Amino acid sequence: MESIWSKTTELHPRKPLPGSMQTETAVIGGGLAGLLTAYFLQQRGVKTIVLEASRIGSGQTKNTTAKITSQHGLIYHKLLQTLGEEPARQYARANQQAIDAYRSLIREKKIDCQFEECPAYLYSTVEAEPLEQEAEAARLFDIDARFTTRTTLPFSVAGAVRFSGQAQFHPLAFLQEIADELEIYEETRVTKVEDDRIFTDRGTVTARNIVFATHYPFLNFPGYYFLRQHQERSYVLALENAAKLDGMYLGIDENGLSFRNSGKYLLLGGGSHRTGENRAGGKYEMLRRYAEQFWPESREAAYWSAQDCMTLDGVPYIGQFSVSTPHWFVATGFQKWGMTTSMAAAQLLTDLITGVENPCEEVFSPLRFTPAASAKTFLQEGLHAVRDLSRQAFAPPRAEIDALPTGHGGVVSCEGEKVGVYKDEQGEVYMVSTRCPHLGCQLEWNPDEKSWDCPCHGSRFDYRGNLIDNPAQEGLPHA
Repeated sequence: MESIWSKTTELHPRKPLPGSMQTETAVIGGGLAGLLTAYFLQQRGVKTIVLEASRIGSGQTKNTTAKITSQHGLIYHKLLQTLGEEPARQYARANQQAIDAYRSLIREKKIDCQFEECPAYLYSTVEAEPLEQEAEAARLFDIDARFTTRTTLPFSVAGAVRFSGQAQFHPLAFLQEIADELEIYEETRVTKVEDDRIFTDRGTVTARNIVFATHYPFLNFPGYYFLRQHQERSYVLALENAAKLDGMYLGIDENGLSFRNSGKYLLLGGGSHRTGENRAGGKYEMLRRYAEQFWPESREAAYWSAQDCMTLDGVPYIGQFSVSTPHWFVATGFQKWGMTTSMAAAQLLTDLITGVENPCEEVFSPLRFTPAASAKTFLQEGLHAVRDLSRQAFAPPRAEIDALPTGHGGVVSCEGEKVGVYKDEQGEVYMVSTRCPHLGCQLEWNPDEKSWDCPCHGSRFDYRGNLIDNPAQEGLPHA
């Protein structure tokens, strides 16, 4: 399961941290948000290094659908209702400026990354009113958005909103060019951060400013981000011999689909669910059925999945990490719009670190208090955590190992103990603990990925117990 971005780009390896050092700013995380932040800081004369636990672009950046757009679902009407006009205006401004920044940077540096300007559509096959409201709200903030019933989708719609002036690109081709100008240390895992010291498995870095750009913050305290967001997964097929659409599309209905072209491919996405809640599986098969229905002559060239952090009020957390850490900064909770938000975050964090006033700071502040927008979601998150924590302690195993078919995994009983088991096609059994090492929630089997996923905070592990996604920082012990 490798994205078309990974298949078509070979990123140059970087050496690990050679030992302890000092720097003005250290960025933890070598995805697009981290590298763009380091790039802009360096442009302003701030000595910056990047610490990456694996390889740059190896996290969520390589699995994105790579839409550069200020069209983020039904966001503007919602923000008007929950946060008010000025925060909504800040959100729109930051994302519109991010699109402009990509365009300028790519032209200036002549980056060959398949950058293509095209409209972005929201659509519904059921109702038009929410889309009409979204178009009206977006126009309040100087976004070129209009309601329409005409699309190039292979089915009829009740309505759509067309955002003009949006774009798409090849994220790893772009990342490669940006990275070549930066001081990056790969295979350098950060284990702990205290004040201005970053402890890694390769040495200690002392930095005046520290940026956490690790997708999901791996520190629980301070900040308490594990209480303020959850993670979701979604799935993508790359199809050859499918349609050439006039732009990017996203459905707002339940089980809505995503579409965009990339060269000879059409990317068909969907199947979104909370991480750790896909025991039944079948997400890729669902997309394959749609592909067969819409384009029976198409051929599947690749398939992969992505993971996204979802905040309580629908707005990312970008800014000061916590009240008690004025020189720590964070970028997380990008929802499903990581490419645009990575640029917006890099611009905002660069301004904050260099003392430049940014008019969009307030809406993204991690220190914000938004009860009208987040109270209901906060309650739901609490109920999820209680349920999933208690499941580890009280829920019984679901089967015996002998009853588990080959090619399947699940929480089973072994000598009276509850363990996670995957039985491969040859009948070999892999047993791991079902307790997430992050905060102890019971892991659940994801048959589409052959992975153990945490429904509380989104940590993921392969069937052997190796860590795939944070916030957990270690793999699973063998049972």
